[in-house]
Amino acid sequence: MTAMRAKVGDCVRFSKTVGESDIYLFAGLTGDLAQNHIDDEFMSHSIYGKRIAHGALMVGFISAASTRMIEESLRTGADSTPVSLGYDGVRFLKPVYINDTVTVTCTISGIDEERRRTLANVDVTNQLGELVAVAKHHLRWTRNATNRAAS
Repeated sequence: MTAMRAKVGDCVRFSKTVGESDIYLFAGLTGDLAQNHIDDEFMSHSIYGKRIAHGALMVGFISAASTRMIEESLRTGADSTPVSLGYDGVRFLKPVYINDTVTVTCTISGIDEERRRTLANVDVTNQLGELVAVAKHHLRWTRNATNRAAS
């Protein structure tokens, strides 16, 4: 089907080393200035022992992997406009620390051609191969407009 150009088992990856600047920029952008993310002294007394990355930052990395899946489908001839319907079951299983390298793996696990939707399993691992986050991504493949009014 040229509408989606996706099949079960299609997989993409996105990797990123989490820098201190990523955490500060994300905190400033979102307003999430929780001590967990920006206060070394506060976190030194926690079970984590040091600052942890925002969970929502991990969702941003998940989105980056999903975008790669979309780009691959478009590159191979999909004739639709894919848009995210959201993520289900997002869970943060282990902390992500500054200087951890996370790899997001996004794998198509289901296709509903009639509804023009795909479902992908998303796993986020750290440099040790530990699973740190999971989610399911729902993607809708909207029909492209064939006749656009001249503006």
